[in-house]
Amino acid sequence: MSKSDENKIIELENKFWQSMVDRESTAATELLHEPAVMVSSRGAMTFDHIGYRKMAEDPDHRLVDFKLKDMKVLFAGDDVAVLTYQVQQTTEMMGEEMNGLMSDSSTWVRQGGRWACVMHTEAPMAA
Repeated sequence: MSKSDENKIIELENKFWQSMVDRESTAATELLHEPAVMVSSRGAMTFDHIGYRKMAEDPDHRLVDFKLKDMKVLFAGDDVAVLTYQVQQTTEMMGEEMNGLMSDSSTWVRQGGRWACVMHTEAPMAA
């Protein structure tokens, strides 16, 4: 795959993260496969677009800021891309702001010419 293909996946991931900061769940769901899977410290979950909107619009939890770095794209085929990276994120939970460094991955699939994130994982990194 070309550098332009890699850049497209990185651009989509950044767009998704920005949609979380902006609390634009419609923009986010346009980038999500339905259903999608997430694995985090809270376990594994599968969700559809309605379920994602419910999570994204929860007033007690929000992403305030983020910085993605060390982004690497692996194409497992013409229509499957796995992106790994670190993210420095600031979140707010129940009015309390928290900062953390996480190790993340996203798997993107292309269907009908459109890329959609089908799976996302995140794990806290040691300080």
